[in-house]
Amino acid sequence: MYEHHMQFALAVLAFACTVCSASSVFSGTDSFPPGWMARSPRDEIRPAFSYDPKGGPKNAGSLIITHDQRNGLDGWFGRSYPVTGGDTYRFEALRKCAGVAVPRRSALVRIIWQDAEGKMVAPDVAEAEKGDPRVIWNAEPEHPADGQTDPQGWTTVSAVYRAPSKATQAILELHLQWASGGRVEWSEITFAKAAPLPARKVRLATVHYKPTGKSPRDNCQEYSPLIAEAARQKADLVVLGETVTMVGVGKGPVDVAEPIPGPTTDYFSSLAKQYQTHIVVSLNEREGHLVYNAAVLLGPDGKLIGKYRKMCMPHSEAESGVMPGNDYPVFDTKFGKVGMMICYDGFFPEVARELTNRGAEVIAWPVWGCNPLLGKARACENHIYVISSTYSDTKDGWMISAIFNPGGNPIATADTWGTVAVAEVDLNQPYIGPYNLGDFHAMLPRHRPVQVAEPGVSHRNVSLEHVR
Repeated sequence: MYEHHMQFALAVLAFACTVCSASSVFSGTDSFPPGWMARSPRDEIRPAFSYDPKGGPKNAGSLIITHDQRNGLDGWFGRSYPVTGGDTYRFEALRKCAGVAVPRRSALVRIIWQDAEGKMVAPDVAEAEKGDPRVIWNAEPEHPADGQTDPQGWTTVSAVYRAPSKATQAILELHLQWASGGRVEWSEITFAKAAPLPARKVRLATVHYKPTGKSPRDNCQEYSPLIAEAARQKADLVVLGETVTMVGVGKGPVDVAEPIPGPTTDYFSSLAKQYQTHIVVSLNEREGHLVYNAAVLLGPDGKLIGKYRKMCMPHSEAESGVMPGNDYPVFDTKFGKVGMMICYDGFFPEVARELTNRGAEVIAWPVWGCNPLLGKARACENHIYVISSTYSDTKDGWMISAIFNPGGNPIATADTWGTVAVAEVDLNQPYIGPYNLGDFHAMLPRHRPVQVAEPGVSHRNVSLEHVR
């Protein structure tokens, strides 16, 4: 099997080299600023290339790609920059689109690391992975992210990278693809050395505990020593279980539902402030005549940062009159962006994907019980950290309380009732590992398909992707 993986890796490398060498150059450098060339995979899908020396928001000049009304046109401006392996570089450009339906997918930037002979180089991976034939040994193209768009329509596209140790040049590509009738301008393009990115370490914690069910308030209070233990291990984020006030008390979700903020959030807010940590916990929320299964994110200052309402309703909740949510909020914390999902949400890839689309780096997942493969899948398919806290007994071979890394592997598990597991991770370290075609988390915005509204579904009642 390993031989097959290695053959696949070599095939990918050969294909990439073939594509690079087969692309056609259509314009010399006379029409463009020094070093820039216009390219397309083949002549029959070539768009129009031009340069406006007074283009851009500051009249600094702009490179322009224009598509006619034919489908499938594809072209880019390319330029090589010398690099020193191991050094850090920052890319930034301004982009303005007209008539481009999905700029994140059609008007992208790629940065390709090469050696002096124009060949792709190996990625820098951990020593433990260097002998693993499952690793695809190319430093795959980077995909700088879209940032803010100003009132004039100029979007900042930027990123900071550490050049692979064997790289001597970076090939910068500014694309417009699959945008019939569209036009893109690229301006104020810079690629230069930068200070290394600092580590962004965070300690993530899960609690493996099932409350006794003496009362809704006792259920909450039973978590106090476990949160104290997580704080003793310097946890920055502690994830607790699902609908904690309902577990074992013999009441349904409507019976124990309460406002947010309310008694339960007030109690856990006091613990978050006491122990100077973030806490995620699920409870049943009442808002007017509606009841939701909600998760809250509480900050180390004791304030409510935000809440998420469970999107996917299993039979038991739907039959109890619990209402699904209609949004995928992601919240800024001092260490990064946090999303939440709840139990049955994990059975569906859409929830974790939508949270990732909105920038989540960590997903907190209170989960009563679940197929453990789904925890791995939600982390792996989005290349994010997922923290599960479950009521399943580990001896049952069902869901575990764990921290899953972007490769889908549980890197810390709480196997015994009443225990806490903590893992320290670096959110500024991209995951490059087995079976991985580069930094997949950064590739998702560029390569994922375009969402469309379901037939007959009103935009008023469902959260849809804002195509940009």
